[in-house]
Amino acid sequence: MTAPIPRDIPDLPAVPGIPALLPSPVPASAVLEPVRRPLTAVFRLLTALLAAGGITVELLLGSPLRVLSYFTVQANILLALVLIASARRAWTARRPLPGAVTGAVLLYVVMTALVYHLLLANAASPFSMTGTAPPTGWHAVANQLLHTVVPAAAVLDWLLLTAPGRLHVRQAPTWLLYPAAYLVFSLIRGELLPAGAPGDRYLYPFLDVDLHGYKSILANALLLGLSFYALAVVLAVLDRLRPNPIRHRAKTGFRLQPPVG
Repeated sequence: MTAPIPRDIPDLPAVPGIPALLPSPVPASAVLEPVRRPLTAVFRLLTALLAAGGITVELLLGSPLRVLSYFTVQANILLALVLIASARRAWTARRPLPGAVTGAVLLYVVMTALVYHLLLANAASPFSMTGTAPPTGWHAVANQLLHTVVPAAAVLDWLLLTAPGRLHVRQAPTWLLYPAAYLVFSLIRGELLPAGAPGDRYLYPFLDVDLHGYKSILANALLLGLSFYALAVVLAVLDRLRPNPIRHRAKTGFRLQPPVG
């Protein structure tokens, strides 16, 4: 015969040395079902094509080396490459590009548009370029594409087709590395070109050492750098506050099954 099972079994003492299990939250990205976004992909691809078209026109109408030396052209090239990659990810339902990348190119093209419209194309600005012959024909079309249409499309893509919360203030110093590198490039380029090259040594009036000297140029560069940083902070803060335009498209990967019987 076996001994009867006691009604009350005392609790066993805890085994020392075994740590308690910690909670393991599952990130939302692990349970979200990938969703294809063909309209977003088409919009981004069209924006990239507009940027590429404006750059191509500028290259055909001017000296390629001079055209490629403009910050505007370089920023639009970077934007076009990023938009093409983003369009492919939206079309194939892949995770979007890091916000550090998309935020950087957004900052560059928006700053390009602001500098153009507030300084270069503004007759009241001390750095206005309206005194020279205004662009006409295809050159005027390319000029508006790169300085107005493409930056506006990039802002619309950010506001209407991109999930918020991907830009951070801590990324702003990294975004400023490229403008700082362009400043160094612009000054070195101006020193290497011959002094008699009209309008080719320094492409922007606020960076023209021949007209303003290095002291004024560095002061202008500092003001522009602070403006870049302030705009980066504004974009990051707005990205945290704006509503999510694509929230309704997210679907979880779990399905609740009805009870059996």
